Amino acid sequence: MDFEGSGRTLIQQTYDRFARFIRPENIFISTQETYLPLVEKQLPQVPRSQILAEPVRRGTLAPVAWATSAISHLNPNACIVVSPADQQIHNLQAFENDILQGLNFAAQNEGVVTMGMTPTRPETAYGYVQMDEQVDAEAQIFRIKTFTEKPDQEFATMFINTGEFLWNTGLFVFGVQYMMDNIIKHVPVYRDEFPELINPEAPITALQAPHFYTALPNLSMEYAVLEHTGHRYVQRCHFGWADLGSWTSIDADAQSACKANSPNPPTDIHVDGRGNVTLHSEALFDNAKGNIVRLPSGHMAVISGLDNFVITEEAGVLMICPKDDAAAMRRLQTLAHLDDLEEG
Repeated sequence: MDFEGSGRTLIQQTYDRFARFIRPENIFISTQETYLPLVEKQLPQVPRSQILAEPVRRGTLAPVAWATSAISHLNPNACIVVSPADQQIHNLQAFENDILQGLNFAAQNEGVVTMGMTPTRPETAYGYVQMDEQVDAEAQIFRIKTFTEKPDQEFATMFINTGEFLWNTGLFVFGVQYMMDNIIKHVPVYRDEFPELINPEAPITALQAPHFYTALPNLSMEYAVLEHTGHRYVQRCHFGWADLGSWTSIDADAQSACKANSPNPPTDIHVDGRGNVTLHSEALFDNAKGNIVRLPSGHMAVISGLDNFVITEEAGVLMICPKDDAAAMRRLQTLAHLDDLEEG
């Protein structure tokens, strides 16, 4: 989706963000086989040999292990930054500076660096990282004391008040060899099922998923590696960040950004007195509250008697769905995109 109405979709913006300071041949895309045609259409400049198309979902650890192994055969001394494609980054120069500092730290130190952001509200949909002692004052990198995934409101508020916690952005930086060593050490099933991790003579590429991929367990990188590794760090970053993984988080970030005391209020996001959010769109509300509207330029919504819904249109598909029903929205969006591909 071209969520911001900028002419570039989220995955295209993610690619553009990194292409500012990372060479194109060093950018790899991880996706599912189902979405491969979409990725190739969105990013035609990326060679097929740099797209890792998973035959099945196996959490975040499996594609990270696959990419790390493939990259190790290109450069065994490489450092990798892993990034989701569903984020808003507000300051590109600060993003470049923070990522390069993290990569530089990973090149000189063993460990995994989590990119963190100072929380602006007690958000229960985000993960939190607790900072310990500082190890790099210039880059603002700290040892990690604890990880907490999606705390309840009471704990999230407590985290904010202590000043010791950062939001986990899902961006990670690490050296190739360190990650491979830790996967082998902490995830025995990968050592057994993924022999290429420990056999440099068995090259693996990004072109085709390893034959054993479906046998891998469904594990997250945080749970399988980061919670167990002896060298884990968090970097306090400054690039301005929002997770666009759900409409509820988009709603919260829009509400926060449009507060009267916001230092840089957005000009194309509006929030009315009843919590209705319009994103780069025009809408009239009557007896309606808590709705999110995002429509193409030139379209207007007139909404009456509707509470807590998402009204959005993309590629000629209009979707109206309860704001908190994320599973249904993802299912509908996937079906709409696949139908569009079949027609094309």
